[in-house]
Amino acid sequence: MSKPIPAKKRVDVTPGESVRIIRELQELSQNELSALCGIPQTTISSIETGRVNLGVERAKVLGTALHCHPAVLVFPGWQLDSVA
Repeated sequence: MSKPIPAKKRVDVTPGESVRIIRELQELSQNELSALCGIPQTTISSIETGRVNLGVERAKVLGTALHCHPAVLVFPGWQLDSVA
């Protein structure tokens, strides 16, 4: 069995900031994202500003709506080292 590849943190981004960045890259407003995923716009705003924790279940729902893996939202800035 091969050794696991350690992950290293590349940037300092909060989960809420990752939601906002990916949402904006897809040119979605908070209201549009809310309509896609069923999470109230006020909750999305609170997640993006760090007043509310993202949580695993919300990450799954938002990941589906934003077409990304939930881990991208929960663990922003982490990247596996390439295999040498």
